[in-house]
Amino acid sequence: MKNNNQLISKSTIRFIDHSNDKLIFNVPNNALASFAIDDAIATTVGEKVAPVTVRIWVHDQTIVLGIPDSRLPYLERGLQYINDKGYHAVIRNSGGLAVLLDKNVLNMSLILPGDHHLSIHDGYHLMYYFIQELFKEDTNEIKAYEIKGSYCPGDYDLSINGTKFAGISQRRVRQGIAVQIYIDIAGSSFARASIVKDFYRISKQDEVTKHHYPEINPSVMGSINELFHKNYTVEQITSRIEQLFIDKGNELAPNRLLQHEQEIFNKRLEQMWKRNEKIAAFNP
Repeated sequence: MKNNNQLISKSTIRFIDHSNDKLIFNVPNNALASFAIDDAIATTVGEKVAPVTVRIWVHDQTIVLGIPDSRLPYLERGLQYINDKGYHAVIRNSGGLAVLLDKNVLNMSLILPGDHHLSIHDGYHLMYYFIQELFKEDTNEIKAYEIKGSYCPGDYDLSINGTKFAGISQRRVRQGIAVQIYIDIAGSSFARASIVKDFYRISKQDEVTKHHYPEINPSVMGSINELFHKNYTVEQITSRIEQLFIDKGNELAPNRLLQHEQEIFNKRLEQMWKRNEKIAAFNP
């Protein structure tokens, strides 16, 4: 494969900021729509009718559940707890486990064609490299390894001195690859993790399950503001992401979605609705 710097430099990149948009294709811009639009974009990027695309998205008061979470033995009780907290629950169309989002958590999708021959490992490492570049003015201590006690733990948890502030996932659709990351920018990551901890406690109780669910320790999670002793906002980091792509020699294309993407989006959104039928009644 090409090195990481080559993969994010000297190309045309479509930059889409959905962080403040109320609608996507006249549909409410919630996490259901976000996962559907990433699938649509990954399809068109894979078909090479759209350029490499970076999409920024933010969803307040949302818990994103992985497919294994939908099999928790007392899921309904956990969802009621989430509802009582004022959170909206979504089951995403991929693996992984629960992640808590709010207005201080920035999500970025880097959507690439599959012809770079990126392995799953390569996709994760590309995003890891990008985040190291993004925050190199603040630190050179960002590491990637599983943080025990964090929510949605994995080999590409991003942390500083053992405190996790971001997690990376991947979604592969036909010939397109969406490498997705959430970054805790501000607010209390301890409070976010405490909610997820209680969600698992209530949803699993003392049942023995085939799938291993994390025993969450909120103290191993933090925001970049807590770790860097800064006061960054989501908007500031979004601008920094955009500038980094420019600094790498990229030309940023207009923020424009394609008609073909709307057609794919409609189908993918319907699939997401079907996946989420069982939990729809628990959302506020």
